[in-house]
Amino acid sequence: MALSTPLRRLIDLPGVADLEFKAVMKPAMREAYARADYPEIDDCVRAIFGLTSDEAEAVERPADWDDIENRSVAEQMAAFEAAGWDVTDSKRKPIKLFEHFNQPLWLAVRGVAGTLPFHAEDARPEGWVSKLEAEASRFRKR
Repeated sequence: MALSTPLRRLIDLPGVADLEFKAVMKPAMREAYARADYPEIDDCVRAIFGLTSDEAEAVERPADWDDIENRSVAEQMAAFEAAGWDVTDSKRKPIKLFEHFNQPLWLAVRGVAGTLPFHAEDARPEGWVSKLEAEASRFRKR
């Protein structure tokens, strides 16, 4: 039986949920040109990944790069999930500011540019450990 690791949720990173809420109130934030009018988008992306969306666009891609950031959102969502990232909101739809985060995240995930935020390992015991502990407890009671 294979153990699965939980996906890292983009919306749980600092500042992303706040920007998502703002994007509900101001749909113009979703457009690529909005970065000039809403500098908090670039501030958030830089704080998380170490580069802005504009800087990510300017990064030279390796020769074997597959242009994943230009594929459909559905394809990217599946590829992000395979890479261990959940880029959806609470309703399992892509985050509203997906266009602002996808390139920096792809570059960071693939180690081309930028950085991924620190992620502590899950300290909870694996399922089999807790089952073994429960069985030992029942055995001691006999």
